[in-house]
Amino acid sequence: MEYQFKIPFGDTDAAGIVYYPNYYRYMDNATHEFFEKIGYPTEEMLEKKQAIPLLEAHCNFFAPGRFHRIITVKTSVGEIRDKVFKLIHQFKDQDTVIAEGYEVRAWVSLDGGKPKAQPIPEELKHKLQRYQTGG
Repeated sequence: MEYQFKIPFGDTDAAGIVYYPNYYRYMDNATHEFFEKIGYPTEEMLEKKQAIPLLEAHCNFFAPGRFHRIITVKTSVGEIRDKVFKLIHQFKDQDTVIAEGYEVRAWVSLDGGKPKAQPIPEELKHKLQRYQTGG
């Protein structure tokens, strides 16, 4: 699944190149966009006392992202386990892959105030599997 955004000046250094930690924020944004598109908007999950907290993140950088460029983020699903899943994000500026990263997230219940990992609901697992690529 894809979504696009324009790199704002505030995300770049004096040379107009994206400061690397912003890619982690972009991955987080891509995850919430992905979940909204598959029918699990963040605000509804929170109302139902459900969340997808981040457990691990990694990003490799291949070319600089630059101010005012339109970036396409392609999100796919890697591994799906009982309570945990992996999302893979590829960042492209037109045909150039500028970065690739992943996030490992858990499905949790916020009932009782303390997050507790829960099995991923079957309906959600099926939706995730539609975008699964391996990895």
